[in-house]
Amino acid sequence: MKLSFVIPCYRSENTIGTVVQEIRDTIATRSGTDYEIVLVNDCSPDNVWQVIKQLAAEDCHIKGICLAKNFGQHSALMAGYGQTTGDYVISLDDDGQTPANECFKLVDKLEEGFDVVYACHVKSTQKVYRRFGSFINRKMAESLIGQPQNLRASSFFIARKFVIDQITQYQNSFPYIGGLIFRTTKKIGSVEIQHRKRILGESNYTLMSLLSLWINGFTAFSVKPLRLATYIGVLCAVLGLGSGIYIVIQKIMMPEMLMGYASIMSTMLFLGGMIMLILGLIGEYIGRIYICINQAPQYVIREKV
Repeated sequence: MKLSFVIPCYRSENTIGTVVQEIRDTIATRSGTDYEIVLVNDCSPDNVWQVIKQLAAEDCHIKGICLAKNFGQHSALMAGYGQTTGDYVISLDDDGQTPANECFKLVDKLEEGFDVVYACHVKSTQKVYRRFGSFINRKMAESLIGQPQNLRASSFFIARKFVIDQITQYQNSFPYIGGLIFRTTKKIGSVEIQHRKRILGESNYTLMSLLSLWINGFTAFSVKPLRLATYIGVLCAVLGLGSGIYIVIQKIMMPEMLMGYASIMSTMLFLGGMIMLILGLIGEYIGRIYICINQAPQYVIREKV
């Protein structure tokens, strides 16, 4: 059995060595297991690429990929998946929060007959806004892209090679790993692990980057938001018609009643806001279609070691 570890690296020059050593120590506990570690530098502003090159020079099990610009975590994973040769592929973070020493928990669960196994956290150490963001992202994925209910997906997971091969065939400009997995297989399991604190620093994800990730997920793999926009439009039309009938009846019953400026303005603002929201949603889809037609790359590799 050969395991391939894929780790996107960003601002992790002081942590990636610790993660790699933990993987080595863990693999040594189970004889007969071969491995490789694919480290993807997502154009990090620190010195992580030099650290990766040094690690690769010292250990033939390590491969390094340097991207020409920052394409984001999911694109970095796609770049790493394209270089894997193992029977199973494990994705994890570069900050030490994902416990690499528990990777065989995922392997053992996978061998029960699953195609993908996620590590779910018994107790998260993330900040409140990250936990809230993860909750919203999970609910979005359940309703829009087919994530199994109650599956607490994370960035630490293992997949069989055929799943990874299918994922890497996706050529569009906005990869979303969860959506690619959920459309490939339904045999998805999970195991509980301990979520650790970061070795150093703070998360590179901000609230805006999380929002961008959600938008990427539901516009890349579902048209349900467009259908929801249609339903909202029908609802607004029905409410507008009902309000109009109500106002006419009131005027007939009470001719002395003055028409309210505030009610008219609030109605116009509400309808105008809904129209702009729906137009923005449609524009998001059209923009992504335009970018994909222009064949914008998922990633560009500057250098490999």
